[in-house]
Amino acid sequence: MVDFGLYLVTDRKRLLKTQNPKLETRKLLSAVRQALKGGVRAIQIREKDLDTRGLLKLAYKMRDLTNKFNARLFINDRFDIALAVGADGVHLAQNSIPVEAVRNAVKKKLMIGVSTHSLKEAKAAEKGGADFITLGPVYRTPSKLKYGAPVGPDTLSKVSGAIKIPVFAIGGIKRHRIEKVRKAGAFGVAMISEIFGVEAIKERANEINRRLSSCV
Repeated sequence: MVDFGLYLVTDRKRLLKTQNPKLETRKLLSAVRQALKGGVRAIQIREKDLDTRGLLKLAYKMRDLTNKFNARLFINDRFDIALAVGADGVHLAQNSIPVEAVRNAVKKKLMIGVSTHSLKEAKAAEKGGADFITLGPVYRTPSKLKYGAPVGPDTLSKVSGAIKIPVFAIGGIKRHRIEKVRKAGAFGVAMISEIFGVEAIKERANEINRRLSSCV
């Protein structure tokens, strides 16, 4: 069951700007703790540069932390690690193992989120057994340039109206755009820098949750 409206994605290399692995981990966990204190209830670990053991170690620490706040934990791409640490789900990209194969492997043990960039991909994700999708980039953002031009609120509206599973808007989602994407049909929003890119993480997360709640 998708019971969260704010989906927070980690990116320690871009946001924490340190070359010390231990310091990176401490800073990331500290930042996530503040976000959880601010009401975030879903975290996706997306640290693609980590090797398997490094990701596993981080995932165990993040699982312990999210459990303290009754928050959901998702692992990007690696459903094996998600199962190993007792995470709530896995988040797949378009070049990941197909969602159908992951669903067959994990059955109902994990929730599955899928990154999509078009109506066609959204429909395929739903058909394959995804529990929810992210759609984007809705707006231009440096972290999503490789995915092409922004899809815009109109495509978000079309996708939200065409599938039954929740759609999370991602890509350039700022505080002042929350109402617009919610009106376009987004179930929730996925964010990175809008929360991790500020010093007052707890307060920013709290504000975004309030804005989401006011749009219901």
